[in-house]
Amino acid sequence: MLLNCMGLKPKERVLIITDNGKKDIAKQVFQEAFKLCKAVKLHEMPVMERNGQEPPAEVAEEMKKFDVVFLITTFSLSHTKARREASAAGARIASMPGITREIIQRCIPVDYNRMKARINRLCDYFDQGKRVAVTTKKGTNLEFSIVGRKGHGRKGGIYDKKGYWGNLPCGEAFVAPVEGTANGVLVVDGPIASIGKVDKNAVIEIQDGFATKFSGGKAAKLLEEKLKRVGKLAFNVAEFGIGANEKAKITGTVLEDEKVLGTIHVAFGNNVSMEGKVDVPVHIDCVVKRPNIWIDEKKIMQDGKILI
Repeated sequence: MLLNCMGLKPKERVLIITDNGKKDIAKQVFQEAFKLCKAVKLHEMPVMERNGQEPPAEVAEEMKKFDVVFLITTFSLSHTKARREASAAGARIASMPGITREIIQRCIPVDYNRMKARINRLCDYFDQGKRVAVTTKKGTNLEFSIVGRKGHGRKGGIYDKKGYWGNLPCGEAFVAPVEGTANGVLVVDGPIASIGKVDKNAVIEIQDGFATKFSGGKAAKLLEEKLKRVGKLAFNVAEFGIGANEKAKITGTVLEDEKVLGTIHVAFGNNVSMEGKVDVPVHIDCVVKRPNIWIDEKKIMQDGKILI
């Protein structure tokens, strides 16, 4: 992870941001990083309330001052102004919200060349495509435009150049749907970020780019409540992603769940980090199993199997 994924060099400065929920793993990463370079700092901050919430101002400032930053936190800092500014300042960043030792051991040692090739093929279709359609046997039937939007994820877990950032473990191709264009129904039968595995399938009705109605069980209600706390823009259909890590499996931790081959995920809230226009302090991913996907007239996935 330190050498292959982050390209850590002996004279570089490393910052590890953590909180009370993940400090045990953060301390392990600190110890391993200290074996490779001496300028390593561990900074503990309070546990945030949700994914996409801005960290304290001192944390945001610290992140700009280091060559390599690990975000080993309970909730995700990926889609925050703090992360974006640190990336712009040149920091190489690994965002690892909810990480566990098991996830590191299972999903980090992968064939990165093979995974990157898979991601790049998917991103090529995003780059050239105009419209995406998704269905599942459980009732998902969703369409949206991707005109002018680019696919993301091409770094494939190798963040060895200035400003590079992404999740570890890696393994997804993703795009920001054009705002206001998503319409249909999303039936979430996989986990939801910060909620976990659903008790009953969460049925989300989507109209003109926003989630408008939630039904199902407790998970659906919790998701609606989390978005309501932030405001109307939190209901924006922010991201569409396709899992590409062959070692990932469904565990209830969305950091890994959204990387599972044979799944997609749709996120609500912030999409600025992927060239979108909605800047709101929340980003919640919802995982869907075994989908069918069309990009324009080309079917690229059948019941969870990538066809390209």
